[in-house]
Amino acid sequence: MSVTVTDPALISQLSAGDRLELKDPSGRVLGVFIPDGLGVPPPGVESPFTEAEMAERRKGPKTGRPLKDILRDLGAQG
Repeated sequence: MSVTVTDPALISQLSAGDRLELKDPSGRVLGVFIPDGLGVPPPGVESPFTEAEMAERRKGPKTGRPLKDILRDLGAQG
């Protein structure tokens, strides 16, 4: 679905470049607006890693702990 926005104030808010929650008058979240290009590096910026290097890292062993274990341990510290 496509909606055309004509309200200048709303266009300004949507164009601010930040993630924005859209809510109904009661405060219920209807959805999240994420501006096109948010999180995309600017033109000319490249990763220091090649695709092959990133693929190799994805294959490697997973390290770390599940979040629920971390939260449990933090709760035990009181």
